[in-house]
Amino acid sequence: QVQLVESGGGLVQPGGSLRLSCAASGTIVKIWDMGWYRQAPGKQRELVALISPVGDTNYGGSVKGRFTISRDNAKNTVLLQMNSLKPEDTAVYYCNMDVSTPILYETYWGQGTQVTVSS
Repeated sequence: QVQLVESGGGLVQPGGSLRLSCAASGTIVKIWDMGWYRQAPGKQRELVALISPVGDTNYGGSVKGRFTISRDNAKNTVLLQMNSLKPEDTAVYYCNMDVSTPILYETYWGQGTQVTVSS
């Protein structure tokens, strides 16, 4: 069994910064793509950022130039540095990893962490 544990959410003023972290634990052979998604009240879950095993990145259009995704393969961790935050960035943020274990390949999700941007 694999578990993803997120941390780093909270309340921040517009223009501020936050860093989210997500660590995977369990019997892991390899982690493929890692990503962050978010869901605001009344809206569908949307892609924030993805990072491949070799570091190629892909960002949702609304966060390009403000957010940076990175990964530490030795620690099975993905980070999301969020700068110049706006009220419309308010959402629950979920990490996501495609993981190979000794017996299967599966996509796992974190429990979600609330990010609120407000003055």
